Amino acid sequence: MRRFWGFVVKEFLHIFRDYRTLLILFGIPAVQLILFGFVITNEIKDARFAVLDLSMDETTRQLTEKIVSSGYFQLDRNLHTYDEIDEAFCEGDIRLVVVFEPDFARRLEKEKVAHVQLIGDASDPNSASILVSYASGILNNYLLSMNSEAIPLQIHPETRMMYNQELKGVFMFVPGLMAMLLMLISALMTSLSITREKELGTMELLLASPLKPLQIVLGKVFPYVFLAFIDACIIILLGWSVFGVPIRGSVGLLLFESFLFISMALSLGILISCITNSQQLAMMISLVALMLPTILLSGFIFPIENMPKILQWFCHIMPPKYFITIIKSIMLMGNGLYFIWKETLILFGFTLFFILLSIKKFKIRLTSS
Repeated sequence: MRRFWGFVVKEFLHIFRDYRTLLILFGIPAVQLILFGFVITNEIKDARFAVLDLSMDETTRQLTEKIVSSGYFQLDRNLHTYDEIDEAFCEGDIRLVVVFEPDFARRLEKEKVAHVQLIGDASDPNSASILVSYASGILNNYLLSMNSEAIPLQIHPETRMMYNQELKGVFMFVPGLMAMLLMLISALMTSLSITREKELGTMELLLASPLKPLQIVLGKVFPYVFLAFIDACIIILLGWSVFGVPIRGSVGLLLFESFLFISMALSLGILISCITNSQQLAMMISLVALMLPTILLSGFIFPIENMPKILQWFCHIMPPKYFITIIKSIMLMGNGLYFIWKETLILFGFTLFFILLSIKKFKIRLTSS
């Protein structure tokens, strides 16, 4: 029995000396608990909205201030015509537009009934439904403080959902799943390429060849670009034919943006392959380090504005966030390059950065070999 307990103590000491094991045991659960605790919530706050006030009276100003002071909304801009509504949504910052009818205060005073239109961006149907519900509740609370007369005042909200009138959840999940699948498949395939050469012992052949690091890196990426691009075409085709997700914008632009995102993900996979020595470690990094952030921090499921500021900063360095914005903008809103050029440049910058960093890391391994 003493030998057994001695063996147990030895195992404890072995675990405590291995920082990687301690990180898995204590670090990952703590990080996941913090991430899930802050990210997974149905509450929405600081959602940007716009106001189209066709009445411009004291009552509509009070209602606007009431909406802002609730803490759920943040006023982004005041609109002047109906034509500005679609452009505001296309820019991607506005989640809700509140439209007050002409002579709002007079109708409420004389006729006891006034109308307001709540227009939501239903490319994210869950958030749109919640925001419309919040706005309606704020309007009703305002009426409760005003209804002291025999005939109660009424505000009739008219709800309109842009880009997804039926509030189909698949309109949100297909773009997000497309980003996640292409990210994981592309990064995983290339992350194993150079590590496979190291484990099989064929890296020496590459090192002795006249190929330069740039040629080796691009040569590893090039075949997978076309294979992953075929995957992207299949996903888009299935989303359109099986799930009914529309493609309102340019198909050519959609394919180009998919090609750019695939190139970025493959470049990231090559970088992982360059800094790891085994296929097992490369696969673990590709699956664990990419899948959870893609799901939680890309705006795929959970709105980014709900998160603490520090997590929102991390969201801005997540490439899938920009690709999901591009997919929704092209497929659901029918926008062109004018509205997504910033996200396109960011993806191109990520691609260039990962390729250059991969070449640098590969050079280090060349000199150290």
